[in-house]
Amino acid sequence: MNSSPMARMLRLCAVAGLAISAHWAVPAWAAGAMTTGGLTSQPIGHYDFCRSHPNECNIRPANLAPAKMTDGLWRRLAGVSARVNAAVKPLSDLDNYGKDEVWTYPDNGYGDCEDYVLEKRRQLYRMGMSLADLLITVVRKPDGEGHSVLTVRTDKGDYVLDNLTDKVKAWDATGYRYLKRQAIDNTGRWVSIRDGQQVLVGSVQ
Repeated sequence: MNSSPMARMLRLCAVAGLAISAHWAVPAWAAGAMTTGGLTSQPIGHYDFCRSHPNECNIRPANLAPAKMTDGLWRRLAGVSARVNAAVKPLSDLDNYGKDEVWTYPDNGYGDCEDYVLEKRRQLYRMGMSLADLLITVVRKPDGEGHSVLTVRTDKGDYVLDNLTDKVKAWDATGYRYLKRQAIDNTGRWVSIRDGQQVLVGSVQ
């Protein structure tokens, strides 16, 4: 049966609308949650950070439910990640502070991976997100180098904010090997993700 030009146009618009909807819904389809194990060792950099910021390392969030993923949250995550990536200049801890494994806020405008993580976490927390959903995470890159990213827990899966890209990615789409991350119920404790060796986490490029 032949279709009228108007019917064909309506069908095309419907297909286009579905395509646009699918584009915006992609974050909701991307990934499930990481499977974590028991308590594990705290990275030495985080241990030192907690000695200088003790009030940040004994927080027990009341609400442990993952954040609800919405278009607004997705834009907020992407915006904060890109803004911090642009604002902070990459510099190793050795060049910045004269020693390895200094975890701190990049208030001097320079930092390596964990400093980007801390700043993104700070900004998103100030926007009202729970620290149970903003977890510092230690990974190993495909080249074997240690690295740190921010894991954001949502009801549509876990996502990663990374200083090596402005794109917010599903945790299982990064190519990283996940080692450990902060516990959701205590900002001073860490849980395993996969067995792995202790690594330095100073990636700047």
